[in-house]
Amino acid sequence: MFDVGLLELAVIALVAVVVLGPDKLPDLARQAAQLLHRARGMAHNARDELRNELGPEYADLQLRDLDPRAIVRKHISEAMAEVDRERATKPTLAEGQVPPYDVEAT
Repeated sequence: MFDVGLLELAVIALVAVVVLGPDKLPDLARQAAQLLHRARGMAHNARDELRNELGPEYADLQLRDLDPRAIVRKHISEAMAEVDRERATKPTLAEGQVPPYDVEAT
């Protein structure tokens, strides 16, 4: 998600120490961790509420399943698999056999 390397993290930490001071930094880090913990808990509660409202047939629902890109990717892969199955069942031409020719199509 965030493409931050080790060097960038070190620069951010150095700026935080200079701007905030070393005595306030641990308290702010603790508050940030608590905020993340609360946000994660709210997301889990929302997911569980959605599962309960939708019923038992959606008990295995994951929030990433609702991503439009994932839905489109799933439908395209299913359609491509169906096309591959149809191609596998079509007969192939034997050696020396002439393919069908439609005079009206050309």
